[in-house]
Amino acid sequence: MRAVVLESFGPPPQLGLRDIPPPPLRPGCVRVRVHAVGCGFPDALMVAGKYQSKAEPPFTPGNEIAGVVTEVAPDVPNVRGGARVLAMAGHGGLAEECIVAADSLIPLPDSMSMGIAAAFLINYGTTYHALVQRANLEAGETLLVLGAAGGAGLSAIEIGKALGARVIAAASTAGKLDLAKVHGADEAFNYTADTIKAKVKEFTGDRGIDVAYDPVGGDYAEQVVRNMAWNGRYLVIGFAGGAIPAIPLNLPLLKGCSLVGVFWGAHTKREPAVHAANIEALFKLFQAGKLRPHLVELDGLERYAEALDAINGRRSTGKIVIRVARENA
Repeated sequence: MRAVVLESFGPPPQLGLRDIPPPPLRPGCVRVRVHAVGCGFPDALMVAGKYQSKAEPPFTPGNEIAGVVTEVAPDVPNVRGGARVLAMAGHGGLAEECIVAADSLIPLPDSMSMGIAAAFLINYGTTYHALVQRANLEAGETLLVLGAAGGAGLSAIEIGKALGARVIAAASTAGKLDLAKVHGADEAFNYTADTIKAKVKEFTGDRGIDVAYDPVGGDYAEQVVRNMAWNGRYLVIGFAGGAIPAIPLNLPLLKGCSLVGVFWGAHTKREPAVHAANIEALFKLFQAGKLRPHLVELDGLERYAEALDAINGRRSTGKIVIRVARENA
């Protein structure tokens, strides 16, 4: 089968498309014919050897997959061949076939395409957990979303609106701000041209931000914390801006606000029942038309380098999805 193989982390990473034997089926697992693979910032970190969990080369990257079950291990009950599923593979997804733990499979709604499924789980799962369990976002509160045109940011706009919040989007170009508004942002501003302090005051007066959703980090983090409302919640989502910020701890004291970590991967393992309920709620919102993932589809495994280049260059909007096979393949 064809697969993308990382031979070494580099720099630069030694990565290429190879013909390799299909992986053996393991107990407790299923074989999935991969149709689509989601690519995001964590994937770029994994290829660079900078992600919080690291596989040793050589290995095939690719975590977020959608496809069809083609083989089931004898010890796996209640999974049938031909089932349409999405899953977190850990790695191995950028290939024609992938071995996945059966307990990580999520059956797809009939209304959800493989491409949308591959763009859905990490971004929307992380954001729903962040806004519902970690921030307890309430209707009528103001939500600030940084990196608003990325896959995570757009999911935060849509889920925030579905929960009844007023959403302010912050992004780095006019085109990205337009996309944020298409997905429901009430207000938008360019945080490379305007100060966060000035725009928050313009949009909220002296109140400030109730909930901040920040997948960017870097120099923007402290600016956001300085403009939180009393009892505000600043959500630590990630560090796509590169630098992990250092926040002066007198700020949450003076503002009466909370710095709240969001580690979705750990949440899914520590709180599986809550995670399952979140996925069910997200599928209902999707079927009601309230969630509309924005994806850029690239046909063929050979386009993995193009996807990584766009992510590392911060040129991507929404979620990049690599198409490995079509639904009728």
